[in-house]
Amino acid sequence: MALPPAFLDELRARTPLPGLIGRKTRLAKSGRNWKGCCPFHGEKTPSFYVYDDHFHCFGCGAHGDAITFIMRADGASFPEAVERLASEAGMDVPKPSAQDAARDRRVRDLHAVMAVAADAYHRRLFLPEGRPALDYLLRRGLTERTIRDFALGWAPGGRGALAADLRAEDITEAQMIEAGLLRRGEGGDPPRDFFFARVMFPIRDRRGRVIAFGGRILGDGQPKYVNSPETPLFRKRMGLYGLDLAREGAFRGAPVVAVEGYMDVIALHQAGFTGAVAPLGTALTAEQLEELWRLNPEPVLCFDGDAAGARAAARAAEVALPLISSERSLRFATLPAGDDPDTLTAKRGSGAFQAVLDAARPMAEALYGLVAEGRPAVTPEQRAALRHRLTGAAGAIADKALSAEYRRVLLDRFFAASRRPQSGGRPPSRTLPRPAIAAGPVQAERARMMFAVILRHPWLLPQVEEAVGLLDLPPGPATQLRDALLASTVAAEPLDSEGLIAQLARYGVEDAVSWALAPIGLPLAARAEALPGEVEEGFWHFFLRLRGEAELIEDQQDALKALAETNDPSAQRRLILVSEALDALRRGEGASGASGDAA
Repeated sequence: MALPPAFLDELRARTPLPGLIGRKTRLAKSGRNWKGCCPFHGEKTPSFYVYDDHFHCFGCGAHGDAITFIMRADGASFPEAVERLASEAGMDVPKPSAQDAARDRRVRDLHAVMAVAADAYHRRLFLPEGRPALDYLLRRGLTERTIRDFALGWAPGGRGALAADLRAEDITEAQMIEAGLLRRGEGGDPPRDFFFARVMFPIRDRRGRVIAFGGRILGDGQPKYVNSPETPLFRKRMGLYGLDLAREGAFRGAPVVAVEGYMDVIALHQAGFTGAVAPLGTALTAEQLEELWRLNPEPVLCFDGDAAGARAAARAAEVALPLISSERSLRFATLPAGDDPDTLTAKRGSGAFQAVLDAARPMAEALYGLVAEGRPAVTPEQRAALRHRLTGAAGAIADKALSAEYRRVLLDRFFAASRRPQSGGRPPSRTLPRPAIAAGPVQAERARMMFAVILRHPWLLPQVEEAVGLLDLPPGPATQLRDALLASTVAAEPLDSEGLIAQLARYGVEDAVSWALAPIGLPLAARAEALPGEVEEGFWHFFLRLRGEAELIEDQQDALKALAETNDPSAQRRLILVSEALDALRRGEGASGASGDAA
């Protein structure tokens, strides 16, 4: 009795393979994966690799998932292996019902139906009736080996031909309808073929089982491509064309790249890009992105170099943003105008497509253009709208730390673009620019004063440690002191200034402490007798001057919102401090403004 696929998928997800396999053989980290000597055959040089969801030995060919490993390593049956892993994962093995058994038998039967249908279509491609389709594929540059590897076929134009082929294998009409091979007749008419006079592309799942078909008409008729209807085996938004072959390609180090069409996938595999896949006639879905990430943490999405390609890339980014994390992202590649992967490799060879992949941009770099694409940002209203779109895109990322990084990157680029001279506008001012002030020493001095306030008033640290931890500080004593302060905040009791400095000595930052407390130019807030209000105001004064323009603008918006909601004097003071810091930054405040109210 087969177990529900969802249960088995969760069981595999809850069973870390390196830990399981590491009980039998010693594993060492190898990039993102693990490797060791194969536990199934004697070897001295490691050729056994462990990936996120499977293992593979390049010596003896052993291959499988966690369940397979237990069966092979311990001689367990499938139910025994499942029971053992479920017990370790804290899961209960589902008890089958009569309905479950019937459904599983039907699904197994449908897989068999689709396998027979694929064989029938493939066989007909090499018969005289399929000669026009075979000639079409050969003209498109496919070799006979590629045609056989992808099991391409031909759905005949004569009605009832496929049904006749399948009836000879004891497949019923009802099974053909359920598998999506026949359409139900209307008004008492008999069922008719779903695919008629089309080149056939079998669609397979991760395990290589045929679950559906795509059919392309010869000539210029419409629709050019038709996919199987949704069936118990096939959900269009869940799968990827070429997924089973791309898994093997990815395991052997091929880049994972999602392109638009079936012929693009086939042409790329033939050109050596064996990690190529394509969505099934739809825009890329969240489920398909999850499949891509199972193959590679940073797959490439490849789009046409026209307006439609830009729109498709923007839609894909919108779907992906809530799902990305520090462990998985995307890269975006753009094809030369007028080319797709099929025509590009046919005309200019695999090197041309490799150049496209080499030029692929990380998502953080590509996102600005995808959000701003084709929309002017000249007037204040247009610029405000663009800024809202950019912050909205960053805000869609569920990982808060990553969201903040994206917001910073996008707004930095927004303000840089805003400062760029615009052609056709008013001529640039002839006023001589003010000499630039070196930012490094100014920022270091501001950091010194901020830390002096904390060191003299340690009660402040629990309130501000998170904010300090997010600052971009100049390297050297500022960064050393910040790291030591954050590491020291686990003390059971509040510390006074001397106690905190003594605790920091354990981290070897005495020189950094001396740097921070050097008396020259220290603010009044760093005096021991400063009042709490003076201490807090002094800290935020220097903290805000260590922020960038984009961050200060966001701080100002947050402060405005807080003041509107609470009408609290502290919120008003916070808004004043942020606005002063932003004005100082835009004026190019120098070292003279860094010391604040000196003692």
